[in-house]
Formats: sequence, structure tokens, C-alpha cells
Amino acid sequence: MTSPDELEREHTLSTATTRYDELRMRDALSSVRQHSDGAPLNRQEALEMLALSEVVIRKAGYGRQAMVRSAREAGASWTQIGLALGSSKQAAWEAHNRWVEEQARAGLELDL
Repeated sequence: MTSPDELEREHTLSTATTRYDELRMRDALSSVRQHSDGAPLNRQEALEMLALSEVVIRKAGYGRQAMVRSAREAGASWTQIGLALGSSKQAAWEAHNRWVEEQARAGLELDL
């Protein structure tokens, strides 16, 4: 089986999303017999789709935190960032700080 860690090294956010969408669409269409032009996903493909969903979540999360950092550097307040994320300023601040702490624990150097 392919793990999210392996797939994360192989894919960008764009390529992971594209492959995930291909598998998801094929899976959805195979369940609607009259529109099906392909076989249902096999076990390996279903597991790949599951692992790819984790890769997409991870990569989107990394990008989200980079955008929070960019917004702060551009002078955005935590209230504005919270609004852009659909959350409160407190939730936005806590999520970003939790992510920074996790990266520090993982031994990653961040240029904040």
C-alpha cells in the first residue's frame, strides 16, 4: 500500500488533487450503472484515493499557514485573517500558533 507520506513526496497539491479527482469521479460514475464507462475502483485504487485525500489536506494546510504568514506580513490583523478564514480572530491565531509549535516540535525551521 502507498502511504500519504510516500505520496506527499511524489505529488504537488495540484497533481495530488488531479489524481484524487480522477479516482473520485471514476468511483462515482461506476456506481451509476447507466453512466459507467469504467470499472469500480479496486482495493489499491480506493486506498490510493484515501491516502491522496490526506495528502491534499496536508498540503492545503501548509499553504494556508503560509498565506496566514503572508497576510500578517502585509499588515492584516488577526480579526481580518479570521474573517478571511471564516473563523474568529482567536481561532485563527490559535490555529496558526499551534501549527508553528508543531513545526518546531518536528524540528523544522520557520522563517517567521
